[in-house]
Amino acid sequence: MGETQETVVVSFHGVRGSTPCSCPTVQRYGGNTSCVSVETADHDPIVLDLGTGLRPWGCSMSQQSGLTLHALVTHLHWDHIQGLPFFAPLLCGDTTLNIYGCAERGESLAEAFGRFIAPPFFPIRTADLPATIRFHDVCDSDFAVGLASVMSRPVPHVGTTNGYRLSLHGLSIAYIPDHQEPIGDPTYVDEAVLELCDGADLLIHDGQLWRDELEMKQAWGHSTPEYALEVARQAGVKTLVLFHHDPAHDDASVDEMSARVRERGSEVGVDTVLAATEGTSLTFPAVCEPFAGRLEQSVRS
Repeated sequence: MGETQETVVVSFHGVRGSTPCSCPTVQRYGGNTSCVSVETADHDPIVLDLGTGLRPWGCSMSQQSGLTLHALVTHLHWDHIQGLPFFAPLLCGDTTLNIYGCAERGESLAEAFGRFIAPPFFPIRTADLPATIRFHDVCDSDFAVGLASVMSRPVPHVGTTNGYRLSLHGLSIAYIPDHQEPIGDPTYVDEAVLELCDGADLLIHDGQLWRDELEMKQAWGHSTPEYALEVARQAGVKTLVLFHHDPAHDDASVDEMSARVRERGSEVGVDTVLAATEGTSLTFPAVCEPFAGRLEQSVRS
């Protein structure tokens, strides 16, 4: 085993799908939409999606100056981009935010955001924010973000959608928050998805629907927790985090969904199955040699 260099901290700031929600029955897992940060001491923060969970994360760093941040956006549905204009660091003129993603219909990412964050839908435009925001169009490509290597591949969903594989300090994270489970063949996994997930140390995957809900919502573009486990099994993933919880599912429902999959996980070689919880972090050792599969879970203060 090589010498430990840094720790990589993966923090969940928003874990819901479709729309933010706020009521007593969802408070334990949280009601903000998709937003996950990846941080290490020697690297600019990287954030996966810009859902409403971006706002509380931004508040935690509102006093910092000279920030450079990077965002990997899977797709342009509201629940994945709605937090951007409420991100406190963008009110500082010395902040730089690089946004990576793939638009559709021949439109650039900058043009798509320009339509979404603009009157009459929002009072200001991205250009009115003091920070520097740079948009980078990435579709089915491999690129670097500082020291991190990033793979983006198309994922079956509703509309153009990227999945990402982020590799940093020997840790590989696959992020697939929206994924259409194939109807009628729950063992088929798209080749691009398997490429993203192959041997990843951590898979954050769509687990939004119960099986009977999937039957009623076949074209909604989401997965059951059982299918998330199947993806992890086929890809040889040891740690699976169920993500994109349905806004109609209370904490007890998410408990039951994750418990069912957790019972089966060890049987198929997936050692750890967790349900993503807003405000928690997973801390991984970053090593010179390939990742050893150890993690610690903590609650952010």
